[in-house]
This record gives sequence, structure tokens and C-alpha cells, in this order.
Amino acid sequence: MSGSVHERIAVVRGRPRPHSGLVRGPRTATGSLRWGAVALICMATAGCANLVGQVTSGLATDLSEAILDSNDPAVVRDGAPAYLIMLDALLRRGADNADLLRAAASLNGAYSTAFVTDETRRKAFADKAFDLALRAACVDIAWMCQVRTLGFEDLERRVAAMGARDVPAAYSLATAWAGWIEARADEFAAVADLGRVRPIMARVLELNETYDNGGPHLYMGVFETVLPPSVGGRPEIGRGHFQRAIEIAGGKHLLAKVFYADNYARLVFDRELHDRLLREVLETDIRAPGLTLMNAIAQERARELVASADDYF
Repeated sequence: MSGSVHERIAVVRGRPRPHSGLVRGPRTATGSLRWGAVALICMATAGCANLVGQVTSGLATDLSEAILDSNDPAVVRDGAPAYLIMLDALLRRGADNADLLRAAASLNGAYSTAFVTDETRRKAFADKAFDLALRAACVDIAWMCQVRTLGFEDLERRVAAMGARDVPAAYSLATAWAGWIEARADEFAAVADLGRVRPIMARVLELNETYDNGGPHLYMGVFETVLPPSVGGRPEIGRGHFQRAIEIAGGKHLLAKVFYADNYARLVFDRELHDRLLREVLETDIRAPGLTLMNAIAQERARELVASADDYF
């Protein structure tokens, strides 16, 4: 979800953002999803722990809480491959277990988006994550088996009929699909799939806007700020989504403020808002139940944005 969108991948490595026609620079959806996806690592590892918890519940609960409350992203980065192997093993016996498939999709996609730099490997991880999420969605929502081939009117009709119980499956699929598009941002056909992902995430938001600490609002904010207004972007709507995500988490989910600064403030060249949001991120205690790891990552990203601000604005 980037490219000319594809160029935006570079933002995670802290490179300057030159302007170039349609695209504002190497960032927006790609940069935000790359960093935001680490939140999915937290969710996925917690899910893995819960699955293992069927056998060792006490250890699983402690492990889940330790991951979410860790203040060291490097530990998660180094430890995540062990979960990938464990999930592959568990899937040998639980190939039709939707919860297991979703956990595997989340962890494979998030690990790739956040930590894998080799493009070939990233595409392979994204392919795997999307396939797993699609299989999980197909188990829980039968028509999702054809979600990639349905006509748009039929798709919108079926999406509108989804209920609250469909939120986990739909959200998992939409996030994995977004990661797949991001990994293949140089392929027009892949980027065109945004037209299918967007209504699914919009419906998830309607059904449960607070899901995953306001995650649906974060993704919709990114979708609305991929492009400048002159070519179809709707940054003010995106701004509303970012603000609502911050509100839902009570200001404790610092990645929401980083997204707001990176995707909206930079798009509209609002240096004052950009710097204020990042100061707030850097001055806030990262410790919050279930959010410490994500907040540590948010502060890392905030420092990169502060360092590149003079070159951008």
C-alpha cells in the first residue's frame, strides 16, 4: 500500500522523504503499516501463548503478559522466529483451527513487515500470512472463500451483512491483506486490491471501533492519507480516525500519535502539529498494561521522525 507507493518502504530505515508527483515520499501507508504491524506481533504472540495455554495455562498467561509488557523490541524480534516454528508445528494438527490460523497469519505478517528487509523473503512471508488469514476467514465466514473474486457490488453487500461475531476473522484478513499489498506495492494488480480491503476494515470499524485498541481507526486513517487531496486522498477524514484511535486508548497507545504525525501532519505540512505529537510521545511513560512493547517501538519511530523533520519540512 505504498509505492511510487513502493518507495515509502524506505521510511522505516529513516531515509529522507523527497517529493515526487503523486507520492509524497517513501512513507505513508507502507511506513506506518511496517511499524504498526509490530502491534500485531504483540497480539499474535499473545494468541500463540493462549493456544499453548491449553496445555500449560499458567506459563502461557505469564508469557503473554511478559511479551506485551516488554520494553525491549529487540527481544521480541529475536524471539519471534521460535513462535513461527512452533506455529508451523501446531498447524500440522490444527489445519482447520481458525484461531490458530489467525495467530499464525498475524505473527508471520507482522514479523515480516517489522523486521525482514530482504524483498524476496518479505514477499514470501506476506504470501504465507495472507494465505493463512484467508483460510481462517473461510472457516468462520463461508463466503470469504471467494472474497478475491466476488464482484464489488456483491462484496459490499456481503460485507454489510457481517455481524459482531465476524470481527476477529474480518480484521485478521484485512490486516494480512494490507500487509500483502504493501509487500507487493510495485504490482498494480496488488495495489488495486485496496478496493476490497477498505470496505472490510470499514465494516469492522462500524461493528467494533475499539477492537485492538482502536486498530480499525488506525488502518482507516492510513487508508485515507495514502494520497494527497489532489489525487483522491481524504486527509481530514484520516485525521478524525487518528484522533479517535488516540481517544479510544486514552492516549496510552503511543503508536496512534506517531501515525497521526507521520501520515497526516507530514502530508499537510503541519510542522507544529507534527512536533507536538512527537514530543508527547517522547515525554510519555511507555509503561501501560498490554501496550508497553508497542509504546517502546513508538518512541523509536518518533525519534527517527524528529531527526528527519528539518529535511522534510
